[in-house]
Amino acid sequence: MMSKKKSFSAFGAGVILAGSALLMAAPAAQAQQALVPAQSEIAFVSKQMGVPVEGKFKKFDAQVSFDPAKLATSKVAFTIDTGSATLGVKETDAELPKSVWFNVPKFPQATFQSSAIKSVGGGKYEVAGKLSIKGASQDVVVPVTLTQSGATTTAAGSFAIKRLTFKIGENEWADTSMVADDVQVKFKLALTGVPKI
Repeated sequence: MMSKKKSFSAFGAGVILAGSALLMAAPAAQAQQALVPAQSEIAFVSKQMGVPVEGKFKKFDAQVSFDPAKLATSKVAFTIDTGSATLGVKETDAELPKSVWFNVPKFPQATFQSSAIKSVGGGKYEVAGKLSIKGASQDVVVPVTLTQSGATTTAAGSFAIKRLTFKIGENEWADTSMVADDVQVKFKLALTGVPKI
């Protein structure tokens, strides 16, 4: 049986997946932009028995086309390798690919596809789209803040998802008294090629 710590780890991975999708959705451009992996991160925080546990995804990619002057035609597609989820503990990480958690052999990737990007002023945006994890999909709206320094644009933000919506933690691990249903996704993505905001 998977330990509670392992259970939390899997839950967190689900959260991070959603977070990465949202983060990439905010900073796109009409001409293709490029993600800077070394300056980007997607993390997730969940609670196991009331104790916060944080993890991250090590492999993700995005196809971004964003122009702040042409939001109607801006778009983003995000892909995350679910097998790259980690909580930093080898024993725990070995549980995440299993069927009750991410079921990586059957669902090796999680995706986000934007449907609309809305400016709310001050470099802040709301990115609507469809998040798909482990064969389940849900429409989400992710708040994103863009900042620019030199040639790099950073998209950052956080949002919450329900792990059970995506069947992350099935059977005995669906018990929210052990692993909370709510997962907070935090992201910071660096992009090049984004027009001036």
